[in-house]
Formats: sequence, structure tokens, C-alpha cells
Amino acid sequence: MSAQWTDERVNLLKSLWKQGYTARKIAEKLGGGVTRNAVIGKAHRMGLSAKPQPTKRRLGPAPGTIDRSCQWPIGDPGERNFKLCGHKAIAGKPYCAEHCAIAYRNINEEDVGVA
Repeated sequence: MSAQWTDERVNLLKSLWKQGYTARKIAEKLGGGVTRNAVIGKAHRMGLSAKPQPTKRRLGPAPGTIDRSCQWPIGDPGERNFKLCGHKAIAGKPYCAEHCAIAYRNINEEDVGVA
């Protein structure tokens, strides 16, 4: 049995769609047997614009550019406040002096047991 598209349900679909909810989440909120595909079909028939895909954040420089800033990640990449260090990078390295000291270490003969 297909779900009834009452004015109330249509208005809720429009509102949730504009807020960026997924079709699956909208179907869950509408309940009463409304499926994800029913939501997509109704949105299409109502002429609701396709939802924009989330933008992907770039971790490095744009292609074709020379970026001399430190690329050390700060924070969790999944969080909004994620960023890269941005201080001046050491020539030939992707990091600033502080982060190079963390990322790289010299191996002395004593460290590897060479006498």
C-alpha cells in the first residue's frame, strides 16, 4: 500500500528537503510506510532541486600551485575546525621546522647498534 501524500506530509517533506535531510531520514520522519524512493519520487515530481553534494576539503595545495606552507594536520579531519598548520615549510619538506622535528628523526649509528 502506498503512503498518502497529505498537505501536511508534503509541507514536511519540502521543509526537511530544504534543510538538507537525506531521503532516508525524511522517510523515517514521515513514517506510515513512506520509503526513501517514495520521497525521491515525490520530490522529483514537485520539482524540488537536487541536493548539492557535500564539498570535499582539500588537504594539500590546489593542483598546479606551489604551496610552501606546513601541511601538518591539526585536529580531526571529520570535524569543522580541522585545519593544516600553515606556517612556512622548510624547503623540500611538507612541514615547518617544529613539525619536521616530530615527523623526522636522524638515525645515529648508536641507535642502530653499529659500533
